[in-house]
Amino acid sequence: MGWVGQVGRAGRARSAARTSRQAPPPPPLRLLWITPLRALARDTLRQLREPVDALGLDWSLELRTGDTSSSRKARQLQRLPTVLVTTPESLTLLLSYRKTARQLRRLEGVVVDEWHELVGSKRGVQTELALARLRRWNPALRTWGVSATLGNLEEARDVLMGTGRQGRIVRGPRRPPPRIRTLLPTDPGRFPWAGHLGLALLDQVTEELDRPGTALVFTNTRSQAEVWHDALLQARPDWEGEVALHHGSLERKLRTEVEAALEAGELRAVVCTSSLDLGVDFPAVDRVLQVGSPRGTGRLLQRAGRSGHTPDGRSQLTGVPTHAFEIVEFAAAREAASRQQIEARPPVERPLDVLAQHLVTVALGSGFRAPELLAEVRTARAYRDLTGEEWGWTLDFVTRGGAALQAYPRYRRVVEEDGVFRVRDRSLARRHRMTVGTITDDAQLVVRYRKGARLGTVEESFLSRLRPGDTFLFAGRRLELLRIRDMTAQVRRARGRSAGSGRGRTAVPRWMGGRLPLSTELGGVVLELLQRWGEAPSIEAARGAGGEGSTGDDPDGEGPGPQGSDAHEQAAVAGLLEVQRRWSALPSPDTLLVEACTSREGHHLFLYPFLGRLVHEGLGALLAWRLSRAEPRSIQYSVNDYGLELVCADPLALDDPEHLLSTDALLDDLMACMNATELARRQFREIARVAGLVFPGYPGRSKSAGQVQVSSGLLFDVLERWDPANPLLSQARREVLDRELHVDRMRRGLDRLQTLPVVRTTPERFTPLAFPIWAERLHARVSSESWAQRVRKMALRLEKAAGDAP
Repeated sequence: MGWVGQVGRAGRARSAARTSRQAPPPPPLRLLWITPLRALARDTLRQLREPVDALGLDWSLELRTGDTSSSRKARQLQRLPTVLVTTPESLTLLLSYRKTARQLRRLEGVVVDEWHELVGSKRGVQTELALARLRRWNPALRTWGVSATLGNLEEARDVLMGTGRQGRIVRGPRRPPPRIRTLLPTDPGRFPWAGHLGLALLDQVTEELDRPGTALVFTNTRSQAEVWHDALLQARPDWEGEVALHHGSLERKLRTEVEAALEAGELRAVVCTSSLDLGVDFPAVDRVLQVGSPRGTGRLLQRAGRSGHTPDGRSQLTGVPTHAFEIVEFAAAREAASRQQIEARPPVERPLDVLAQHLVTVALGSGFRAPELLAEVRTARAYRDLTGEEWGWTLDFVTRGGAALQAYPRYRRVVEEDGVFRVRDRSLARRHRMTVGTITDDAQLVVRYRKGARLGTVEESFLSRLRPGDTFLFAGRRLELLRIRDMTAQVRRARGRSAGSGRGRTAVPRWMGGRLPLSTELGGVVLELLQRWGEAPSIEAARGAGGEGSTGDDPDGEGPGPQGSDAHEQAAVAGLLEVQRRWSALPSPDTLLVEACTSREGHHLFLYPFLGRLVHEGLGALLAWRLSRAEPRSIQYSVNDYGLELVCADPLALDDPEHLLSTDALLDDLMACMNATELARRQFREIARVAGLVFPGYPGRSKSAGQVQVSSGLLFDVLERWDPANPLLSQARREVLDRELHVDRMRRGLDRLQTLPVVRTTPERFTPLAFPIWAERLHARVSSESWAQRVRKMALRLEKAAGDAP
């Protein structure tokens, strides 16, 4: 024993001597860099390391995101690096630990990257609260926000700075506008519907990718990314290993491998979603393709900006329309970009679910005294008008569960001891840290090989519809479902690349939020172009320009007009616009076009406000309700981004537009016609999760989406019965109006529509503008395959009726 002890003492002495000769530890935390995406965090770390190494600084730089290993996170709790790149959720988690709270007090600066992606969401509010805490510890803290695509810069600056602090806007040198061109189909058709071109432009896309250099192929949904990645490899099997897939549902290892290969210039193309469009700078990317309309000017500029990252480089984007009207939308986005018409991101105001989560986080960390934390919270702009009553309710909610839930111990998460609020229950602390954040999705199932690696996650609502033996497309592979157990889908490779499911086809996963709405700003420019291009002289000039393949003969890719880059796009839709004008009328920013026609289904009334799908959803329900209230009858409605359709067995007319489009009693009418209680119950699911009322479960034992929905639904019913004044119920109703129905945008749109003269037409059949709205309604009633057949049949019938363009 003595001999062992002597060796141990000698070893410790040598270790101490070595330690004394080692370099001193790097400086403590000085800079915090907050990004909205994990991929952006990794890229940011790489770019920060270059100047730090070049300057010979002894700084340490590290990541802390959901992808960071647990061992590294544990080390960081003991000592944070000099520069930490993180996300809003990971920063909030740091605030929940007393050790890191002490280290964060030394912080000197914070950079919030891609601020536009956060400012209009609850993640932005979460960031505001975290910044308010950091500034309380260090009033001299300097804050920078970085964004290239914001329409409300001054407001976004004020939100970032908080109340009582002055800021300024620093504009970098303007880069040349991106070159934007559009691939055009040989025959785009005169009666388009959503996605009807499908993969018709696949050959042109492969030609684009056959050129030297690396490309990013952006899609608007993860499903679309899976389809296009598979189609490219089906068309060019020799590109196996050169064309990769990247989206947020893939396993971290797969995403990291793709990013490393992209950075090294080893790939021909990456098919991706928004997972790569936020500031991720890969110098090897030469150009960008966008499949489907970008739906907004800001998104177009953001994605185009992923290419040309050299001092004298210029971004390039090639649009790949999926239906004829998207040809117009690409041209409109190019024109809006040249005018700097970028969408605003209005901030979120006073969400009490986020505040409740923050109180538990602070109580877990350093603890708090109520008056001091109230003053701190009010420095966050989202809570500048927080009332004493709202504060008192939130404090009571986290300590007692509120009036209706005080009998349940699990809702008493925070306790007061000598005026200081803390969390003492370790199990409650663990559950809280597992659910920190405001991102809520459908329940996710892990997809993994039966005897191998994880591939990523897919929403339960999709996989629950499959049976063992069915195949689906995911992670760039055709997979056969073996079984689902413990929130894990076990799979194996399907036999053959063209393998189908047991029911004859390969399924493609669908994720929530798959449809991007057209922004109101871009919708206005689309309306301008439809009017300008549809005028008779313009149509003839466009036909004279002719041409197929793509736009962009103008080397600068700029400038509207028949001789600029618009000419080929205008020619491509000239036949469509000519039929629209001949059968009805062209829409215009100065009029409201209304079409009335009949079919075997009944009487149809089409209106074209061009306010976007989300506004039209509420507007369609509102008009149907107001018309049926005046004269009891059953009215169906359908919408798209351009307009809406009302269908009834009896004739419909917009005889009293001032009343039907009135904003008087707008909220009351919307709540009456939209089944507001059910909408609020659905929205409450997200609020309950953020506020800590519902726990989704531990890893490997997560609750299904149905179980979470039932839990939140029961809580909603309990609160509505026993605590009807509960602020979270009011918040659910308010969020339905703001986020589901977009009431403010609807009100502004209705105010404008009331000032416009109404152009009424009575076409004998569906016009090119009406046809896609009719197809949307049909899609909700029949299966996808039957729907596609019926829509194509109707389109052929209308093409025949339209005849040859004169």
